[in-house]
Amino acid sequence: MSTAIANSLLEKTAGFSIEETLSFLANEYQGKVVFSTSFGQEDQVITALIAKNELPITIFTLDTGRLFQETYDVFHKTVKKYKVAIQAYFPDANDVENLLNKKGPNSFYESVENRKECCFIRKVAPLTKALKGNEIWITGLRAEQSENRNSLAAFEYDAHFNIIKFNPLLKWSLEDVQKYIDENNVPQNALHKKGFVSIGCAPCTRAIVEGEDIRAGRWWWESSHKECGLHQK
Repeated sequence: MSTAIANSLLEKTAGFSIEETLSFLANEYQGKVVFSTSFGQEDQVITALIAKNELPITIFTLDTGRLFQETYDVFHKTVKKYKVAIQAYFPDANDVENLLNKKGPNSFYESVENRKECCFIRKVAPLTKALKGNEIWITGLRAEQSENRNSLAAFEYDAHFNIIKFNPLLKWSLEDVQKYIDENNVPQNALHKKGFVSIGCAPCTRAIVEGEDIRAGRWWWESSHKECGLHQK
């Protein structure tokens, strides 16, 4: 895996639709293409596209152990509607036990360092396991989600995980995403109707108010880049 491969894929898929690109990747990298979903609106669009086209792409999710019930509800509805398998990856039980025994259940509120430690145990470590042995990682990242993501390309080489990342909805607006969901009756998290735009773990996510940044509801007590380590941008 390298930046050269990412650039080559950009050239090979220039002018392709999202469905055509997904099909191309599934054929070119058979058994090595995975999609990570957190059941947000962007991810639900991608799941619908994969299911609609019956593409042989593995879908997985990270169950941190601290998700909203509404997230589990849309997980269940998605599996039922699209008849797709979604593999769940969990954090290591010993790591979680050690964290809680040493620092308690809410250490992430005390410092950015503590929060990133929790994110690493509950999200980054399981993601590392999920990506192992694969070559293409499909994500729901969009450029307008944060300033850090404005410079992303549709294909990126992720050096940390040594994998090519494909961001099919990169240039979509939130309105584009919502329109697709409405027109195609895609299941979505009930929290989206309550002001939650970016939804993660329950204790680290709140609704936003009009005028706030899309990521303002994530780790709202911090002044940081609002990333957990899954994506460097």
